[in-house]
Amino acid sequence: MLSYYLHRLLGLVVPLLPPTLGYPLATRLGDLFYHLDNRTRANVYDNVARVLESGQRAADDADAIVRGVFHSMAKNYYDIFRVPALSLAEIARLVKVEGWEHVERALSKGQGAILVSVHFGNIDIVAQILVLREVPVVVPAEHIKPEALFQYICSLRGSKGIRLIPIDGPLLELFRALRRNEVVGLAADRDITESGIVVEFFGTPTRLPDGYAQLSLRTGAPIIVGFSQRLPDDTFVARLEPPLELEATGDRDRDVRAGVEKVVAIMERYIGEHPDQWVMSVPIWQRVNSR
Repeated sequence: MLSYYLHRLLGLVVPLLPPTLGYPLATRLGDLFYHLDNRTRANVYDNVARVLESGQRAADDADAIVRGVFHSMAKNYYDIFRVPALSLAEIARLVKVEGWEHVERALSKGQGAILVSVHFGNIDIVAQILVLREVPVVVPAEHIKPEALFQYICSLRGSKGIRLIPIDGPLLELFRALRRNEVVGLAADRDITESGIVVEFFGTPTRLPDGYAQLSLRTGAPIIVGFSQRLPDDTFVARLEPPLELEATGDRDRDVRAGVEKVVAIMERYIGEHPDQWVMSVPIWQRVNSR
């Protein structure tokens, strides 16, 4: 419960810090945790090394990228506590959206849309654009402990109207949301439930989630891959890719794999271009069993 009370204290203090003070302070704290948190630093180094070894960014300085990841993570923590205090008008000024027409096109079919993203840039502020544009959205979230902390984090992220449900609970609400022509948000870069499939990711096999492909094939809802990127002035841009409509051949395993591979190709492009914004603090490439 100490973590819960610490978060509640931060929730009181952080919104009082203006960005001109909050972001520089977050950067310094990112440097501090880079030096003190050996386990997370090793995890981030492993993830960054896999990206660099793929050949997309071979000339980059891994140490500088890893430090950048820690800066990004610290800034994101600052931002999550700001969400309840930000007005929708302020969020609109902070976030530029590219490709919104793809969301409109997907929803025009009346089957909802599956918005797939990764732990990249800043999701907590950028995702509020859906609320700003009056698009209902439900997102399964990692069920952290203790329960009080999970509920508090959900209250911060959902303070503008995003609905969060525990990822380890019944997911019937996802099907209901799509039937209501709403948006379901799912992550594609961490298989929390260990129920995904093994695919090539930056040239190395690893297990990644396939729930979005399963859901799309079962419901007919198109997939939109979207990324939030933090800009140098700490504003954001949300980039939305054209809808992916998966082919249903009757071979479910093949169709799911084909869908995941399409999404992975887009993930590799964005992460390869800005690896310092991939705020993944757990090792993604672990020992896998074939499936």
